[in-house]
Amino acid sequence: MSGHTHGDHGHIDWADRLSQLRMADALDAGALAPVARRLAGLAGARPTVVDVGCGAGGMSVLFARELGRRGGGTVVLVDATPKLLAEAERAVAEVADGSVGVVSLLGDLTDPTLAVPGADLVWASGVVHHVGDQQAALRALAGLLRPGGVLAIAEGGLEMRCLPWELGVGRPGLEQRLLAARASWFARMRAGIPGSVAMPYGWPRALREAGLEDVESFGTLIDHPMPGSDLLRDYVVHRVGWFAESAGEWLDADDLAAVAALTDPQSPDFLGHRDDLYLFGAKAIHSGRSR
Repeated sequence: MSGHTHGDHGHIDWADRLSQLRMADALDAGALAPVARRLAGLAGARPTVVDVGCGAGGMSVLFARELGRRGGGTVVLVDATPKLLAEAERAVAEVADGSVGVVSLLGDLTDPTLAVPGADLVWASGVVHHVGDQQAALRALAGLLRPGGVLAIAEGGLEMRCLPWELGVGRPGLEQRLLAARASWFARMRAGIPGSVAMPYGWPRALREAGLEDVESFGTLIDHPMPGSDLLRDYVVHRVGWFAESAGEWLDADDLAAVAALTDPQSPDFLGHRDDLYLFGAKAIHSGRSR
């Protein structure tokens, strides 16, 4: 969840990543708009939609637009990082019409004093895996629902790919090694969260364990083919640099040197000058309804 930290090895400065979050929101919007439409359709008339760990507000914007089309409702923004919460509030205010109310709450999913109104729909994207006891986190999220309300989480899917196999600098297959390094970082991050508890089963079962019914999973494809836009190139530069920065200890010196060249605007190998970058992957959505 934005603002949640996990000690020296797992700390994420979410406020520092605002520009990357904005870019990801823009690139994901086309794929996530149908998700917002599908979920809002399950929430009833004039629903209260709670976006827990809203980040820069990309999904909240899509919910606000969808509620406006359906006669209104309320979007509740929840995040533990003030800078992100302010950005989400600004972004949603730009698209919300008079029929859509906006409420901002500064807080973390693990904060027992967080006062969230009864929700018809709770959305949490990439939030639960930052909590030590993921099953308990799902129970807490389910506890925000009114009877018949829907909890939907975005967790897992297919890891995004963005680079050609051979880049002309360093050894071929850099992206595969970056993803492997990131997976090692993630395993240590999870292990280092205070109170970390194993959850040796998938998200649909976890939602049922949280007391939900009508559990289902579906995916949405992120597909931005070559040659890509300036926004995509900027995002890829940030993504490659972020992976190396956070998981660099699992990369050898040659790969680190290649990343340095690929992310340096003054380098002839700078990724931002290429016309063969792309973004391809999928997000997995899992949902269930309260009894």
